Parts: sequence; structure tokens; C-alpha cells
Amino acid sequence: MTSTDPVVRHGLARVDHTLEVPIDRSEPHGGATRVFAREVWAVGADRAALPVLLFLQGGPGGAAPRPRVKDGWLGAALERHRVVLLDQRGTGRSDPIDVASPWTDAAGRPLDDAALAARLAHYRADAIVADAEDLRRALVGDAGRWTLLGQSYGGFLAFTYLSNHPDALEGVLVAGGVPSLDRPALDVYRTTYRALLGKLRAFERCYPGDLARWRALAEHVAERDDRSADGRRATPLQVAYLGNLLGSGSGPDVLHELLERALVGEGERAALSTPGRRALENAQPFGASPIYAALHESIYAQGAPTAWAAARAHAEVAAVWPDELPRAHAEVALPELFDEVAELRPLRGAAEILARQADWPALYDPAVLERNRVPVAAVAYAEDLYVPLAFSQETAARVPNVRLWVTNEFEHDGLRSHGERVFRRLQELRVG
Repeated sequence: MTSTDPVVRHGLARVDHTLEVPIDRSEPHGGATRVFAREVWAVGADRAALPVLLFLQGGPGGAAPRPRVKDGWLGAALERHRVVLLDQRGTGRSDPIDVASPWTDAAGRPLDDAALAARLAHYRADAIVADAEDLRRALVGDAGRWTLLGQSYGGFLAFTYLSNHPDALEGVLVAGGVPSLDRPALDVYRTTYRALLGKLRAFERCYPGDLARWRALAEHVAERDDRSADGRRATPLQVAYLGNLLGSGSGPDVLHELLERALVGEGERAALSTPGRRALENAQPFGASPIYAALHESIYAQGAPTAWAAARAHAEVAAVWPDELPRAHAEVALPELFDEVAELRPLRGAAEILARQADWPALYDPAVLERNRVPVAAVAYAEDLYVPLAFSQETAARVPNVRLWVTNEFEHDGLRSHGERVFRRLQELRVG
């Protein structure tokens, strides 16, 4: 591992670490990738004496945050810890995957679909946890232990960590990310589509008339060849993905403001406004992250293909979708995304191969987890759009030493929107 000299700014001290790890752990000489992590602590604290907390970001495909000040959950954590912010492999500064710089073979040619899919398969939770273990040993030694804080998908990673390396952990904190240990992706998406229907009805109660505006926007985009100055056309799929906004605390307000000014003019002179067009492009959740799109369903895959589970779940719910509700999606990677989104088109063939892959290794070891002795404190959000509460409760009932706090005070982004409060409550649960 290589590390930079400390930098101090706004009451935070930081050091950046980079280490090289195998792409494929079963073939350690088959190629390497670099993994980046930023370590931060409060200025004036004794860094060497502080216990270490590893933050595992949501995703998949999300880089760690870049804190500028001591606030939110980080401010609370820095009272007692030094915090390590890991860019999971393929994100941030960890040799990021970007179609602007495609992977190539030894001869410099872009990887074909099969080779690309084979490599992407090494960017799941098991590989990320192995990278984190290399980082732990480099930072605190073989016998050193640390605490995990997993947000959303970071909680999934934490349970993989608990399965594979429980002796490396002092404790685990999870915010909105207690996974099912064995349910397939189809179960998850069936449940989250039902949750989305509830979110749509709640949105209409909060902002009467907005669903009619949403449907009008969808009809306009479907019927008009409405293009931006640089030739890009708005699509019905973009409008449907506005449903993803309903999964955060401020999302319904953001959606309301968008719908208020999405169209300008009336009748035949109606047009998609410039702010509306930009909002539609930003609402589509997968375009900027190839890992997020190509591997999204595989975070649930264990021993069976996902077979475009979200698309299958959508087909089921579409047959009974109420006419008064706009067609909507939340956090689902649909196959048509890889045709519509320019940044994802190079991954279309690989994504199809990954959807058919049947030999996915297990992500969790129930036998190990059912003997768990590491204290785990987790918050599950009662109305979470992405991580079904019932599945989190199933897992908490199976794994000893898990204390589960269920609340409807926050949405899925509770750690971001009310970070200090959520973090302190998790700390209390862990030690209490």
C-alpha cells in the first residue's frame, strides 16, 4: 500500500491510500486493479489511538463520499473514530470503469462481450470484501479489527463481511441495508414495485393533481419528437424513472417542483422546458455508472441466473397497474436501458450474458451468520422503496446479535438526510 502525506482542511485531517489487488482472487497472477481509500480524522485527535470505522457506500457502483466538513454522521463518527472511506473497485479513484476508457486485452483491443462480462463478474460483494480485508491488514495489521458502517448496498457488503471474516470486526452498523440471505432478485423486485404503487398514491395525497401532470408529461414525450438543441430526444422511459425520486425524503418535493414546470406553452405549442429536459436526464439512475446498471441484479444472484428479474416483475405488475397512476420505475435496471442510454450501449452484450449466468457464488454463509457473535445494529425503514422491510426482518430473526430499529421517520436516505441522529442511535443500539 502507498499513502500520501496528511492534508489538513476545515478541521479534518486526511491521508489517501492506494493498494493493488488481484482482479480475480482465484487467479492472483491474472491481472491487478488499484483500490483507493481516504482516511480522515479530527484535527487534534491522536490518530494512532483511534479505533477505525470503515464506511461502505451504497450502490453497486457508488464511490465513497468526499467530506469537506465535520457534519452529519461523519461528524458524530469522528468523535471516537478515524474513518476510512473506500472507493469500491471500479468506482471513484479505484481504477474506475468508464465507457470513455474501455477495458482492452493484451493487444490493446476492446474486450468482447464475453470477456467483459467475465471481468465484471469480479466486481461483486465478495471481491469488494476481499479488497477491504487487504486494506484492513495494511492499516491495522493482521490482528487489528475495525467497525463497519454500511449504507444501503453497503449493508449487503457488511453481511458478506460477517460471513467471510467475522474475526476482523469489532461491530457492524447498517443503515437501510439488511439484505435477504437467500431470496432471489425476482422476489425483491415484485415487492419493490408494490411499494412503488404505494409511494405513487402517497404522492398524490401530498400533491393533488400532480399525477395528472405526470401522465400529461408522459403522453407529451411519447407523442412528440421533442428534441434538445443538440438533438437528444426525451423518452417515455426517462419519464417513468421519475418514480425513483419517491424513494428519498426530499424526493416527492423535488418531483413536484419538476412537474410544475416540465412543460411550457399549451396545446400544440406545448414543449418540454429546458429545466424539465435536464431533470429527466438526471432522474435516470444508471447512465453514469456501468457497474450500477450491468451488475445491479447480480447483487442478489446466488447459484441461479437473474434473467432480467426486474423486467419480469414489471410485466407482472403492468398487467394490473391502475389506469389512474402513471407508469413508473424506481431502482430497476431494465434491458431497454442498454439500448436507450448511449453510455450503456457498449455493455449491452455483457449485460445479457450476466443476466443468463447461472454459476454465481454464494454471497452469504447462513451457517456462519447463524452463529454470529459480532454486535450488529441496524435501522430498517418501514416504507423503504429499495430494501423490503419484511426481508430485513427475516434476516434479523435468523442472525444472532442483530438489533433492528424499525422506523417510518426516514426514507432510504436517512443516513444522508439525518445522519447524526441515525448514527448516534445505531451506536446506542450496538453497545446497549
